[in-house]
Amino acid sequence: MSHATSRRGLLFGGAAVGATALLAACTSNEPAEAKEEKSDAAPAAEETGKHVTIGFAGPQADHGWLNAINVQAGERAKKYSDITFERTEGSNDTATQAGQIDTLINKKVDVLVILPADGKALTQAGLKAMRAGIPVVNLDRIFDTPQAYRCWVGGDNYGMGLNAGHWIGEQLKDKKNAKVIELAGTDSLELTRQRTKGFDDALKNYPNIKKVARQAAEFTVESGQAKMAQLLQAQKSFDACWNHDDDQGVGALQAIEQAGRDDFIMIGGAGARSAMDHIKAGDGVLKATVLYPPTMAASAIDLARALGQGKGVSGLSEAEIPTQLTLYSAVVDKDNIDQYLSTGFK
Repeated sequence: MSHATSRRGLLFGGAAVGATALLAACTSNEPAEAKEEKSDAAPAAEETGKHVTIGFAGPQADHGWLNAINVQAGERAKKYSDITFERTEGSNDTATQAGQIDTLINKKVDVLVILPADGKALTQAGLKAMRAGIPVVNLDRIFDTPQAYRCWVGGDNYGMGLNAGHWIGEQLKDKKNAKVIELAGTDSLELTRQRTKGFDDALKNYPNIKKVARQAAEFTVESGQAKMAQLLQAQKSFDACWNHDDDQGVGALQAIEQAGRDDFIMIGGAGARSAMDHIKAGDGVLKATVLYPPTMAASAIDLARALGQGKGVSGLSEAEIPTQLTLYSAVVDKDNIDQYLSTGFK
């Protein structure tokens, strides 16, 4: 996961913007009148068009969300009879992934979808593809320059923290001297800094709430358990916790259970099925999670297909697809869990 362009507008609110629904209608620039005459036809996204070979250079699936990215991309490609899907093995090593991207460039694929192990380190790979005339859909972890991609699609890390902060704020707005803690992700990553900034900015709207502690984990179960144990030992009393990642949240919940604590509420991040099951059951401190939808990978395939076929996006007046698409980070809690339960990734 990586940083998106920061948004400072207030994002707290209801349902998510349907990015996948929008992109599912990547279509030709056919006049509206003609489309209306074909009311019984298949959706435009499913209509067979020019054949497109899409190269996909994704991550090593060593994390639930990253595995979901790979699954979403592959399953989306299968839906189209006019796509050949060239997939690399996936790697979190920048040199290895650069080599895999070179292989796809040499195969002369029509479009490349790249979720880089490190956006900054792999910017040259994106530039090389673009200079070879292969449009790049940069997925989530953004390259250093827009010259390295034709379109970027990804999550909103600032908005993720912002919405988590507002959810906690609304739960605690009537409590005097409320205290919250934060279990962050890897501090060396821009995405972690954006999530923390969004959270801190949201809490400014609630003068009765103070953040009293923060620990950075590493998006793993083991680090989540260790860092949460430290927080629980140091903070004998607090009211809420914002955990950046549901995978590390598995470890955090283990530490909470071992400590016998149930005196606070917690909101997680990403939208793992395990977290949603806890929210649905109401069996512990985890009461909500903020989505970071891996469906962005399916949307990236839609965009790549549209680029390869020279199409625009249905519902937009422009003949070309946008240069950036930021997905919304909806809050999932007991009130809307049934709406989102099926989207939870394992």
